[in-house]
Amino acid sequence: MTLARRAAAEAAGTALLLAIVVGSGIMGERLANGNLAIALLANSLATGAGLYVLIVILGPISGAHFNPVVSSVSAWEGQLPARVCAVYVLAQLAGAFSGVVAAHAMFGLSLLQVSAHLRPTPGEALGEAIATFGLVLVILLGSRFRREAIPVAVAAFITSAYWFTSSTSFANPAVTLARSVTDTFAGISPQSVPVFIGGQALGGAAATLFARWLLRTNRSRSE
Repeated sequence: MTLARRAAAEAAGTALLLAIVVGSGIMGERLANGNLAIALLANSLATGAGLYVLIVILGPISGAHFNPVVSSVSAWEGQLPARVCAVYVLAQLAGAFSGVVAAHAMFGLSLLQVSAHLRPTPGEALGEAIATFGLVLVILLGSRFRREAIPVAVAAFITSAYWFTSSTSFANPAVTLARSVTDTFAGISPQSVPVFIGGQALGGAAATLFARWLLRTNRSRSE
């Protein structure tokens, strides 16, 4: 695949992912009649199901990263050239904001908003670090041992992390930035964004180093 096609797959996949996240949040909140647990359940199930499908159909083209942390880890591991990583990240960012705009348009809302959902606590930063750590670990170990299971493994982990993390598992800088321009159920205030992205960066780096240690230990024992 040419780089242009791979970047287009990353942009389209990230756009659809954000349309799913934001759109299902809007729909869930409207139908839940104030029951936030029901709204979150709808949001998490739609996200997990949509993510699974997007990975299955776009994975063979671009790897279905849809996430600057995943692309950066791939570059760090020598699986993705730095220039390609930069193109992927730009495509993911453009796709993420496009997906939010599309969700707003579908539901008749202002296309660009500023979120008022304040979430700058240390506990939520830790939640993002743990969510991103788990996501990257699933991808790295899945790629080594069960590559065919990655779509369902990633989708299942993200769905569960919606519920067990204090941050509801953004685990993605492009998603975090784009969700700052929606003042809906899925939104996050701009001032909370640095805290989340910092946690994501730490979680991704920690998972990469931990996976390297695990795999190096396995090789030495087998020898």
